[in-house]
Amino acid sequence: MKTIITILIAATLHSLVFAQSIEKFSIDSGGASASAGGIQILYTIGEVVVQEYDTPTLLVSEGFITPELKVRINPKLFLQGPILNPVNAGLMNDDLRLNGYIPTTSPYSDNATCNASVFNVTGNNAIVDWVWVELRDKNDNTTIILSQSALLQRDGDVVTTDGVSSINPNILADEYFVVVNHKNHLGAMTSTPVLIKATSTPSVVDFTDTNTATYGTQAQVQLSSGDMALWAGDVNGDGIVNFSGDINRVLTDIILFPTNTSFSTSYDFVDGYIQSDVFLDGNVSFSNENNQILLSILLYPLNTSFSSQYNLFEEQLPSSSALRSITQLNLDIQRLEQAIELLNN
Repeated sequence: MKTIITILIAATLHSLVFAQSIEKFSIDSGGASASAGGIQILYTIGEVVVQEYDTPTLLVSEGFITPELKVRINPKLFLQGPILNPVNAGLMNDDLRLNGYIPTTSPYSDNATCNASVFNVTGNNAIVDWVWVELRDKNDNTTIILSQSALLQRDGDVVTTDGVSSINPNILADEYFVVVNHKNHLGAMTSTPVLIKATSTPSVVDFTDTNTATYGTQAQVQLSSGDMALWAGDVNGDGIVNFSGDINRVLTDIILFPTNTSFSTSYDFVDGYIQSDVFLDGNVSFSNENNQILLSILLYPLNTSFSSQYNLFEEQLPSSSALRSITQLNLDIQRLEQAIELLNN
């Protein structure tokens, strides 16, 4: 059990020359907290404790620092790519982790980091990849209140950068639209605001459950197991799965791969942490990735004509996610232009 110590810093001045003192009342509303050696130290400035309320779940003293009231949220999601052909039923494959490809720095705009030891965990809680979580205003689902990188476990739990804990966003308890996203899958958002509570038990938002209503139409794919998952195939990160844009990104990553010195489109040794890796298996090949993208487009429920050129396979969000930085998008455009030039020559 965490030990909580409330330290009172009472500023009392006494001088024989001036014969002054500061009475025991608040002179500053400042305060903070620090952790060391498994002990969390909370303190206020210029206050004395005149009354304290303490229960197993709540601690209130002067300054109202209540660490047990932190907001906690436990999103759950599946990514279609790593669960299309699962090694274990009901669990996503963790090939990126097994091959040592997941970076300790998030690929998203906040550049969050984790310790490499996080990727040593195996089993249900093994890490699949980095994901992105947003909380949006309950009165305006286009306004992002908070967004951050997180880690996704094989069983679908989204956890903070320590690999095990639920997410503790620095926000007030309230209702929020919850968005989950991934670098080459289409994001999804709850259709209505969800109450995010300030309790010791995290608020669960389960996007794998068919009973969790999502914004828009066909926001997720239903797996053969009956569970829901984010659509795979948005490998160029523009919020649309389409043949031209995403196939071009696959070609770009293959052609510009450092060891592909012949710039061959059929080069099959594109290994690593690659944007166009649809299955998250650590390898990109023209046939595997393109076949899956094409199959998803053809079988997309709203593509009633089964056209490979269907261009409305879109991410169902009311406004774009803060998933990626403008800098990264510009770099992607430059890479695509370079690949096209190589092909043309």
